[in-house]
Amino acid sequence: MERILVIDDDPGFRDLLDTILSGEGYAVDSGASVTDARRLGATRQYDLVLSDLRLPDGSGLEILRWFAEQMPDTPVIMITAFGTIESAVEAMRSGAEDYLGKPLQSPEELRLTVRRALDQRRTRREHALMQEEQARRFDCQGMIAGDPRMTAILDLARKVAPTNATVLLTGESGTGKEVMARCIHLNSARSQRVFVPVNCAALSPTLIESELFGHERGAFTGAVAQHLGRFERAHGGTLFLDEIGDLDGNLQAKLLRVLQEKSFERVGGVRQITVDVRVIAATNHDLKSQVAEGRFREDLYYRLNRFPLEIPPLRDRASDIEPLARYFLARASKELGKAPPVLAKAAVETLLSYRWPGNVRELENAMERMAILCEERVDPEDLSMLQAGDQRPLRWRDIERQAIEEALRMNHGNRTLAAQQLGISLRTLQYRLKEYEAR
Repeated sequence: MERILVIDDDPGFRDLLDTILSGEGYAVDSGASVTDARRLGATRQYDLVLSDLRLPDGSGLEILRWFAEQMPDTPVIMITAFGTIESAVEAMRSGAEDYLGKPLQSPEELRLTVRRALDQRRTRREHALMQEEQARRFDCQGMIAGDPRMTAILDLARKVAPTNATVLLTGESGTGKEVMARCIHLNSARSQRVFVPVNCAALSPTLIESELFGHERGAFTGAVAQHLGRFERAHGGTLFLDEIGDLDGNLQAKLLRVLQEKSFERVGGVRQITVDVRVIAATNHDLKSQVAEGRFREDLYYRLNRFPLEIPPLRDRASDIEPLARYFLARASKELGKAPPVLAKAAVETLLSYRWPGNVRELENAMERMAILCEERVDPEDLSMLQAGDQRPLRWRDIERQAIEEALRMNHGNRTLAAQQLGISLRTLQYRLKEYEAR
């Protein structure tokens, strides 16, 4: 649901905007001043801001500048007294997305202006995503993989990437299945289009159908607006279905139909929607066993398993551990704005002697911690969380958990902002939270 902030010191006009926008299915917050705008903007992300130009404690242009600095991808629509063209021109020159006259000519004028601004924002974000994917483009040879087993897998990935074949990636959690999926996408003819990931295990059966296939307005309680699913968003690109083995049986049937017919209906809809999507699926389960036990459809398994790639665990790719560790340590240090500490030879031996139950993801997390904790050098004693087996020392776990909980509290549960404050990646934060839930 898209969230809009309305700032106007006229309570009657503010309530009118709130009523119209809420009726369109948007979540609306409101305030009466520049101070209110900054306070609300500091605690919540907004997709759009509507602000009166004249406010009791300043100008709407101050709000425009504040959001340009704090949330540069959030468009601002200025509200100006009807007929004051000069003010509207000034607002547009200052970076406003659009402007509205006050009073409104009609509710439809507001609806159209807001819809146009949100559509333009969506288009800009999709374009930026494509540019980011292009900037991150690399071929499979560019991946850090010197172990013979892994280079053989990369050779297969290079061969399948230019095709439209469905790929099934298997392997333990944390081996890098999503990284491999992105590599295949970025080396395909679809590389200029979007890569859309979805974790099938992270959503309940009641939510994942809507998330994959979308829903129509009124399809169920809370469906206040039409929602485009991941398949539609991935049109022309690649859809990555992670943890496919956790997919509900009914959804397995619907997924099979999409793979066979390239079409589906949204939840609550009757219109057939046709899509052009390449599917890459991944699982850490033994799907063959699930098929034998009747927990996974045999026909879907064979449809997904057109081109299987099994990614070996990190403990079976010992020659990759040191170069991966140095890469993650350098990257994490760069994000922190510091020079990477030296990885001592004895520390490398500690890394090589560890079994890495969490695979590449665990190694990445360990190096992120080393970047934070170590200034000039990483020694074996700094890696005590590995020497103790697959558990971090109790004191470190408690400190780490308290820091994460405090960051989430300060950022009102926003995981992205909490991760930025902690100086770790969002994936690391999510990995840690999953660990805490399991205890």
